[in-house]
Amino acid sequence: MSVHVAFTAADAAVARVGVVVDVIRASSSIAQALAAGYERVLCCGEIDEANALRAELGDEAVVGGERNGVVVPGFDVGASPREFAAGRRAPTLILSTTNGTAAILAAAARCETVLVGSLLNLSALVAAAGAAGADVAVSCAGFKGGFALDDAYCAGRIVAGLPGARSDAARAAELLAASFPGELEALQARTYGPPGLEADIAYCAQVDLLDTVPRYVGTAGPAAVIGR
Repeated sequence: MSVHVAFTAADAAVARVGVVVDVIRASSSIAQALAAGYERVLCCGEIDEANALRAELGDEAVVGGERNGVVVPGFDVGASPREFAAGRRAPTLILSTTNGTAAILAAAARCETVLVGSLLNLSALVAAAGAAGADVAVSCAGFKGGFALDDAYCAGRIVAGLPGARSDAARAAELLAASFPGELEALQARTYGPPGLEADIAYCAQVDLLDTVPRYVGTAGPAAVIGR
């Protein structure tokens, strides 16, 4: 078993097990939505795809997401995990975000098994990835194709819990994670995104709040279907 970390989409590696991390906020929101009772999350790369699925599913779905950290006009909800903590509003959540949903779609094309990781479900995610007994590639969603410190930190925390040989990138992520005194300090160190996300950052910095492990289970049109 080997462990690798891809810090940006351009670095993405092929492995039997792929773990996608967009800790602020898509991967945290997906884990929280499934834990709160949503049966599935349909991850779309484009806004018009999300709207088309909402028109098709009607009252069976709500649509959420953001671009550049701002709620998409016309969507029912944004991409904050706090919005999903109170419970489901429909069986299906349709989600389209700046970075995370595209990273999930890309991983689904490369990896046999795709899991969605965050600090909220850290221990459960590590256990599921390790139990597969196969090579693991942790893919950071990043920000608009670039490096994102918060995702790299979360990737390092995941690497720290996994057995197996580490690539240099995995070792770098683990060392980066160990350099911060705590989760909140690490997530607050990011330099991208709009102001006003302080409450979401604090929420996403919680460790092991959930035991849900979101995983790719198939497709629905252009969307990747994420279930439990």
